[in-house]
Amino acid sequence: MSLQRRIEDKLLAGLEPVRMRLHNESHLHAVAPGSETHFNLIVVADAFEGLSRLDRQRRVYTLLAEEMRAGVHALTMKTLTPAELEAAGSQVENAAPKCLGGSKASR
Repeated sequence: MSLQRRIEDKLLAGLEPVRMRLHNESHLHAVAPGSETHFNLIVVADAFEGLSRLDRQRRVYTLLAEEMRAGVHALTMKTLTPAELEAAGSQVENAAPKCLGGSKASR
């Protein structure tokens, strides 16, 4: 099973999101083809209700502790409640910051 699939499965089981998008952005960085090291996540879940942004991210990192140790270099995430998604007009983007570890664009 791919690392991306394991991450998706753990988030689905642990958060029961109403919406989730996990995008592998490794190809944008100076890593071997087929790598699973850089991910971009948008997850919308009732489980985040009443939690600060930091506590939401801690919850995600707790669920993915094994995957983070297994080689995930970067996980950019946006964590929202369904009400926050609705307030945003259901249009949510999550632009990752430039990687300082050597992106393909910097070469």
